[in-house]
Amino acid sequence: MRRLVTIPCAGETIAATLDPAEGDTALLIVSGGNELRIGAHRGMALLAAAVAAAGFPVLRYDRRGIGDSTGTNGGFLSAAPDLMCATAWLRAATCAKRIVAFGNCDAATTLALFHGSAGIDRLLLANPWVVEPTNDLPPAAAIRATYAQRLVSPSAWRRLLTGRVNFGRLTRGLVTLATDRRTPTGLTNRFAEGLASGTPTDILLATDDHTARAFLDAWHLRHLSDLRARIPVHHHASASHSFARPADRDWLRAQVLVALSRDWAAATAPPARR
Repeated sequence: MRRLVTIPCAGETIAATLDPAEGDTALLIVSGGNELRIGAHRGMALLAAAVAAAGFPVLRYDRRGIGDSTGTNGGFLSAAPDLMCATAWLRAATCAKRIVAFGNCDAATTLALFHGSAGIDRLLLANPWVVEPTNDLPPAAAIRATYAQRLVSPSAWRRLLTGRVNFGRLTRGLVTLATDRRTPTGLTNRFAEGLASGTPTDILLATDDHTARAFLDAWHLRHLSDLRARIPVHHHASASHSFARPADRDWLRAQVLVALSRDWAAATAPPARR
């Protein structure tokens, strides 16, 4: 039976939802942006119910200052205490010996940065937010992909030739492409440093999502080659940032269940000597 619970955190109260199950591996769902723990289109609530039905307990929570939680919303970079308190509560309240954490967008970044201090055992990071915008335009990687699509689109050419195009925005997009040098940002570097500990991690991307495209662009920077060699990236052909469509939800659920069911002993064993 789904339970509403409260978790003390730094003098405030975190509102959370537990879907109980008897398994010894649990799922912690971290919400991105200012999204409530139910998720866009009830996606995280549906995911939690399906995962619990498969035998894994699931906890979702609103960080401080969001939804039913008290306190001030300090954004994803200040969410380490919330993550630590939720993880500790989940371990104490269930039979879980291992915790897999899932986060989308800047919740994925929160997990990459702070999972070590929370003692999380495995990460599922969806569409990670690693490129901060500098204006009201999408990241350069998303602009490149959009322009590539429009070059082969007859309707886009008709709009251009008939003047039904925002030329100011078009010009700013071209300037962004001309000045983009694909250099690492501070957030990209912090994300990479957070994953350097070697915690088992999978990255999930909706390949037509702007945030996913920006991440993939940063992911192929030269200095991240060691992480690329170790961390698998799983692609799903969708533009839905929140995996909202039925096929998207099915794919995400399958990825989560695979991660929860992994052979942990094999995954954490040292490599055999040659």
